[in-house]
Amino acid sequence: PVEQRICPPAIDPCSPKNMDLPPPVMKKYLKKFGIPTDKPIIAQISRFDKWKNPEKVIDIFRKVKKKVDCRLVLCGSMASDDPEGLEIFSKVQESASHLTQNHDVILITNENNILVNAIQRAASVIIQRSSKEGFGLTVTEALWKEKPVIASNIGGIPLQIEDGVSGYLVDPDDTDGFVKRTIDLLEHPDLGLQMGRNGKEVVREKFLITRLLLD
Repeated sequence: PVEQRICPPAIDPCSPKNMDLPPPVMKKYLKKFGIPTDKPIIAQISRFDKWKNPEKVIDIFRKVKKKVDCRLVLCGSMASDDPEGLEIFSKVQESASHLTQNHDVILITNENNILVNAIQRAASVIIQRSSKEGFGLTVTEALWKEKPVIASNIGGIPLQIEDGVSGYLVDPDDTDGFVKRTIDLLEHPDLGLQMGRNGKEVVREKFLITRLLLD
């Protein structure tokens, strides 16, 4: 047999999307895009397409908010090679219309790497509710910023998250599972801090560009 080697993807910790952000810069970008920080933030960073399930993320938020007052930020883009993107975004807008009016849900389609960085750093919980996924670099980016991630147990995501240690893995169709884990993290921030620290170490060891170059 031919020898095979796997070189997993990696992130550049010095890029605008992943570098450390001074608090004034972070505050500036959050204010510029209308993201208040008066309550805990749940965020999903992903394209607005059907495989990322933004409408189902809103379903999670509705249930979580009944227990813990919080805010949801959905930030992503509509790729030029995805003709359904605008349709998906319109459905999300319609589904969350009353929630966006009072800023409980904030929808952002701006492709700005520093903004993504600021949102991930400001969030208390990061969600990645994909029904299909390759590796999931948005998960890697969130883990690098020491954030607890609740993600679908599919694709390359389980390579990055050890369930209950550096985040939570949930069946992509298990809305109640996502809700329970999110509430747990919001009600027990110390747990989220520890998971975040564990997650960053996983990325430091396995998923930085230095390791990719060595591979």
